[in-house]
Amino acid sequence: MLLEPNYQQPFSHLINMVMFFVVNLIHCMSKIDSFFVSDFWGVLMVVRFNPSCLTLYQHPHHSACFSKQVAVKSSYGRHMKRGGILRPQIDFPSSPLGNGDGLRVFVVSDLHTDYAENLNWVKCLNNVKHSLNDVLLVAGDVAETYDLFVVTMSLLKERFEHVFYVPGNHDLWCRREGQKYVDSIEKLDKLLEACKALGVETQPMVIGELGIIPLFSWYHESFDREKDITGFHIPPLEMACKDFHACKWPQGLSNGDMSLAMYFDAMNDKQLEMTNEVQMKCDQIITFSHFVPRQELCPEKRMLFYPKLPKIIGSDSLEDRIRSIHGAEGRKDSSSACHVFGHTHFCWDAVLDGIRYVQAPLAYPRERKRRMNGGENWLPFCIYADNKFSERLNPCFWSDYYSANPRTPQNTELAPWVARFYRQTQKQSLDV
Repeated sequence: MLLEPNYQQPFSHLINMVMFFVVNLIHCMSKIDSFFVSDFWGVLMVVRFNPSCLTLYQHPHHSACFSKQVAVKSSYGRHMKRGGILRPQIDFPSSPLGNGDGLRVFVVSDLHTDYAENLNWVKCLNNVKHSLNDVLLVAGDVAETYDLFVVTMSLLKERFEHVFYVPGNHDLWCRREGQKYVDSIEKLDKLLEACKALGVETQPMVIGELGIIPLFSWYHESFDREKDITGFHIPPLEMACKDFHACKWPQGLSNGDMSLAMYFDAMNDKQLEMTNEVQMKCDQIITFSHFVPRQELCPEKRMLFYPKLPKIIGSDSLEDRIRSIHGAEGRKDSSSACHVFGHTHFCWDAVLDGIRYVQAPLAYPRERKRRMNGGENWLPFCIYADNKFSERLNPCFWSDYYSANPRTPQNTELAPWVARFYRQTQKQSLDV
């Protein structure tokens, strides 16, 4: 995935290894459920598979729970342009982030504490010495059940002076809640009530000289404007995306149109007065959401094992909302305007049109074990300390790739590892 467009024979052995891994992974997963099994993003772990995991360097974990900022020795783009798929060497500085006395803002998304390993990671944060000025932004997908959501947010509130939250799709699933909620909107209301009781912020606020603005959002299919992949049998959204079955919506709201994206965006209008206050008082602002505001923040379809992924990740109204806050061209410079998001589990850090976009997901244990996405030894990521934004988040395989290679969505020729995957799965279906 991290190669130049002219993928050649020297890497055929790597591609073979990748496909062997993917096919066997799907075979193992099929023992649990149907072809696209478990929850949506668990299934799309295959979509996000990154061949670089096969050649990554191993680095010592200087902290099992709460890492220091990392600095990359050399340009990741140079590694890719040489044709290798190598993760750059990482140095861990000896000094902690910030001076420990001023405001520090940490970010994380996709905690998924339904997994015991992820919940233990959250518990481990409480063993770390913290400052009274520490802030944590949680960009959605905390837990599938209400009870575990409350447990998780309570643990985080013990660790951080201020905790901010926006809901993700997993948070609104009802499949394991019995008859507790009429629909996902009622569950959302209960989650927001729990946040208020715990002291978790879900509204805009000024802390020191920094403005923080949570943004509610949902995705819509028309967000995807890039050319579709054809010639292969790609499962429909309803089969691949668990949201279509795990969420329950009242009449008039549906995943099949713009209604949900419009409903959630309208929730932001209720806090316009506070948003305007933040804009007037602060030169530096962080907005954050669960869903993706721009399609450029996701790899091209030809790189994905599920090329329809962009249809279920983002919202145009979210980007419009972000621009209304930071300005059409960003703020004074990209060092004062930042948006944090989640959902896709891709680590990302890039500047687009004057705004810095960051994703720092914990993701699933199996993703971290296979060194695919997410992280635990460097999360939560400190994005702001000493009255300034931090250096770039590393490693970010895909955003680093696009910093060195142009995006070519008009090219619908599948990457070799993806094409071989579909050819092999189609052959297997014919053999049955």
